[in-house]
Amino acid sequence: MNNLTLPLKKPYDFYESIIAMHINDKSFVLEIGAGMGENTEFLLATGAKVCATDISEHSLGVIEKRFNTDKLITKVADMEKLPFSDQSFDMVVSAGSLSYGDNDMVLHEIYRVLKIKGVFIAIDSLNNNPIYRLNRYVHYLKGERSLSVIERTPDLKLLSKYEQKFGKIETRFFGSISFLTPLMIRAFGEKISTKISDIVDKMFFIKRSAFKFVLMAKKK
Repeated sequence: MNNLTLPLKKPYDFYESIIAMHINDKSFVLEIGAGMGENTEFLLATGAKVCATDISEHSLGVIEKRFNTDKLITKVADMEKLPFSDQSFDMVVSAGSLSYGDNDMVLHEIYRVLKIKGVFIAIDSLNNNPIYRLNRYVHYLKGERSLSVIERTPDLKLLSKYEQKFGKIETRFFGSISFLTPLMIRAFGEKISTKISDIVDKMFFIKRSAFKFVLMAKKK
């Protein structure tokens, strides 16, 4: 995520910091929707054993070429029906992949494969802000996103379902004014724009207006 501007990189830095607090070299981690390994490198750097999964065999082939280590396992998997036994993993992580499956089925599968006291950590977009919803729809009209993915983008109702399932979740919201980032950077530069964004996020109890969220839930 190093190619992101500072205001947009902040939630990913926080996501990684939360993972670092709950992982060690004995952890067995499941990454769902791993893509081409954009976030897999950080997981492997912790020394943990990582099972990177994706629906695309090609994407997993790219991951295997990028990371030559016995700490990595790759497996083609549908996140709606994970091919693993109950309570197989110490941690499940997801970076922007929750909308690529039926929300309820994905939640069920994440919970099922987690060990007792296992942790689920995710970063994703939030779909409550009408400005961001409109922007996603424009991308759909351009053929850059599918309608099903847009409709399944996480919202506050979905986060409530995670809270009901796990009993308790911890969330942090980012980017209430991320749509202004390009203009702010031109006017003030990245560092000042990041400070402005942080101040707005802290001054206002943002939820519905957020661009990104980071979620952490522990299985009891």
